[in-house]
Amino acid sequence: MRGVVFDGKQVQVVDDLEVRDPGPGEVRVAISAAGLCHSDLSVVDGTIPFPVPVVLGHEGAGVVEAVGAGVRHVAPGDHVALSTLANCGTCAQCDRGRPTMCRQAIGRPRKLFTRGGEPLYQFASNSAFAERTVVKAVQAVRIPEDIPLTSAALIGCGVLTGVGAALNRARVDRGDTVLVIGTGGIGLNVIQGARIAGALRIVAVDANPAKEALARRFGATDFLTSTQAVRELLPTGVDHAFECVGRTELIRQAVDLLDRHGQAVLLGVPPATAEASFLVSSMYLDKSILGCRYGSSRPQRDIALYADMYRAGTLLLDELVTQTYAVEDFAKAVADAEAGRVARGVVTF
Repeated sequence: MRGVVFDGKQVQVVDDLEVRDPGPGEVRVAISAAGLCHSDLSVVDGTIPFPVPVVLGHEGAGVVEAVGAGVRHVAPGDHVALSTLANCGTCAQCDRGRPTMCRQAIGRPRKLFTRGGEPLYQFASNSAFAERTVVKAVQAVRIPEDIPLTSAALIGCGVLTGVGAALNRARVDRGDTVLVIGTGGIGLNVIQGARIAGALRIVAVDANPAKEALARRFGATDFLTSTQAVRELLPTGVDHAFECVGRTELIRQAVDLLDRHGQAVLLGVPPATAEASFLVSSMYLDKSILGCRYGSSRPQRDIALYADMYRAGTLLLDELVTQTYAVEDFAKAVADAEAGRVARGVVTF
């Protein structure tokens, strides 16, 4: 079968991958579509350390082909969106409704694929850039069949992370002011999460002025090409500032632009050893700096919720899909993403 493999030096589209059958508590999914997220590119450039060789992709949707023993919530033929959380469901964090903090879901890559007899790692417990993948049952969430799979694919990472950061982690409230730095796939979903929450003012910042129209479509009330003019719009600062780029100087700007009792939420991924600074004295007005993993989401609940919100017209998905690419055109999808020409490019099989 076809798939996208990174061997530590180059990315290749191959046609001789194999994936094992699902075991107990697992599901095999025929992938129809998968979004190209910057996390995949961060594995390639080394920003996210990951063992190789690895089958890339982690934001996908498709159709269930087979289920292992004990799987009851999905069956062959069901349409599913996939999460990256292979959480155990029984530890203290899962029991508290915090599956993103489950230690079984963090840093435990498995080798489910082979190529020419050589085992390959699965990225983010998912590997959606393959015609078929095997995931834990908890990662497969059934969705209505009338949702296009090219749009549904984006729920599993970009939507869960961005919308979840606004609704679950920051808990944006009616009338709040919000700053979103970076309007790629994650930033756009933060914007629409803030809009859904009832934020009064949503200021989007992106160095690319061509992104203004889409940012406003998702809910931005203002658009700037740098953070320098934020104080002109909101002199006392903002209630919530989301950094969605992964640059330490932008993290500092997010902190500096907070109003009293404001909170900065970190979503971008800088290099693993990066350090950011801030004025300690500035924090004593009840300000906070929050990390956020995967939108603090509960995928079995949230993916189904977002699917219903999409069907109700509240949540935008189709508008995120700038362009689709056959998997053989993966290099073009990467080039377009790196050049900022797409909100989300979606690879199809």
